[in-house]
Parts: sequence; structure tokens; C-alpha cells
Amino acid sequence: MSHQATDVTHRLVSSPAGRIHLVEQGAGPLVLLVHGFPESWYSWRHQLPVLAAAGYRAVAIDVRGYGRSSRPGDTNAYRMLELVADNAAVVHALGEQSAVIVGHDWGATIAANSALVRPDVFRAVGLLSVPYAPRGGPRPSEVFAQMGGEEEFYVSYFQQPGRAEAEAEPDVRGWLAGFYAALSADTMPAPGGPSPYFVGRGGMLRDRFPVGRRPAWLSENDLDLYAGEFERTGMSGALNRYRNMDRDWEDLADFDGAPITQPSLFIGGGLDASTTWMADAIKAYPATLPGLISSHILDNCGHWIQQEHPAETNRLLTDWLAHLPA
Repeated sequence: MSHQATDVTHRLVSSPAGRIHLVEQGAGPLVLLVHGFPESWYSWRHQLPVLAAAGYRAVAIDVRGYGRSSRPGDTNAYRMLELVADNAAVVHALGEQSAVIVGHDWGATIAANSALVRPDVFRAVGLLSVPYAPRGGPRPSEVFAQMGGEEEFYVSYFQQPGRAEAEAEPDVRGWLAGFYAALSADTMPAPGGPSPYFVGRGGMLRDRFPVGRRPAWLSENDLDLYAGEFERTGMSGALNRYRNMDRDWEDLADFDGAPITQPSLFIGGGLDASTTWMADAIKAYPATLPGLISSHILDNCGHWIQQEHPAETNRLLTDWLAHLPA
């Protein structure tokens, strides 16, 4: 066990994958924070002290495949049900029976499915950026293959083992900087420009990243931390999440169309493609999230919600938590 500061603890706990690295601050009801791609526990650096000060035991994890957590070699080990099991194992390893779970990006989908599959453990769920959309419809790979016409949708690009690694790993820091900038409100491409979500024929995803522009929320030290982790681990553990979407669709067949009934929160970015592309999912919340307490779209906000607008995110999170049943 090591300490970043007197009130912040880093440690490893057992999970079905072997171990999960977590960062913990505060005492009180447990709030589990789950990051997205391509990030780490550090994505919640602005939330941990605020939640702790508000009387919560705030815990941010490195998702399986990231950072100091285990990175199994088998791609199948990154299927959604395995990640749900990791989250439940973290709660129990911390000596708790239940927790509130909050996720961003892929972490939002992981959090939603954790609440769906293990309602006995996760009593409330907060979703940032990616709305909840119940399992259903055609196989995901078939849907993504039809997007973009002659261009390739980024999810299909990521699903091919080794392809995105070959693009990103020779220059992890530059690739991450471009990826973060492409999805940030203050540096994203102008409307009508080439979309960073699609790959041109024979090209790479980074061909459409902004060049020489760093988002205001991302300091050089922040970028150093993110890059250092992926330079050490490689990108495959993170990308394997995309390579399990069809397996998830199969594994979750019993939950087809199922709502999440626990108390919930949604925060989206007004300039985030995850919010605009999935506007119908947000409209469906009365049916799919019947326990929704509050839903918010933040102006002038891109994809990295809790880092682009930390103060507003913290206010919305703590207000929501305060209104949850004990």
C-alpha cells in the first residue's frame, strides 16, 4: 500500500481478473468511480476530494486492462460480465455490501450494466457522457459496419486486434493528446470538418486529430501521467473492451430491453457526440431509467465531462448523492 497524500490511499484488491488497483479517499457510504477509454483512475482526480469532503468513501479504480490492474492476455477476459464481477469484488473487498456506482464513457456502460446485473450490490447509478440504452437490436458489429459509407467507424477500427495498437503505440503521448483534443469542446474540429470518429480508406484515426492544440483541462503533467501508464502497459488491454461488444450482446440476452430501476443520474456534454448521436436513448429515459432523479446537458462541454467541467460535475454529483435513499 502506498500513499499519494495523507488522505489518499492506493492499493490492490482481489478480483476475478487477479487484482484491481484503486485510489480511495474519505469515509462514509461507498461511491465507486469507473473511468472510460483511454484514461485511468486519474480521470476522477477532481471528484475524489470533493466527494470525500461531502462525507463519502470515494474510490476510483483502474479498470481491468488499465494502469496497475491486471491485464489478462485473453481478449474474452474483457467481456462486460467480467468487468461487472470486478466491480462487485471491489465493493466486497472494501468490506461493504453495497455502493453507488458512477461511470464515464465506457465506464458509464460498465456502471449501467453493473447496476442492471447486480442490483443487490449497486443501489444507485450515475452515468456521464454515454446514455443508457438497453441491450437489443442487431449484433453490434453489424450496426457499426454499416456506418460511415466508404469511411470506417472508429469502433470497427478498434475492434481489429493490433490495428489501433500499431497506430498509437509508437507515439503514445502524441496519440493520446490528439484523441483528447478531438473530443474536447475547446479543441474539437469545427462543425462540417472531417469527423475524428471515422477513418478514411487506407488511413489512420489520428489523421483527423487536431494538431498542436491541447485542451485547457489537460495540463502537461496530466498528459505525462496518462501517457506514462499506456507506454508501460500498451493499448491492448484498453482496446479489448471494444473487441467484446458482440460477446456482451450474447451474454446479456436475458436483459434484452431491460430498464435500470435504481435511482440514477445522467450528465452529458452539449458538444459530445455520445450525447447527440444517442439523443433517442435520452428521450427514452422515462422507460429505460424509471428511477432517474436528475438529467443534465452541460453547455460548451465535450466528451471529458468531469475534467472539462469539474466544479459543475461535482455539484451535480453531490446534490444527487444527497437525495439518494439512505
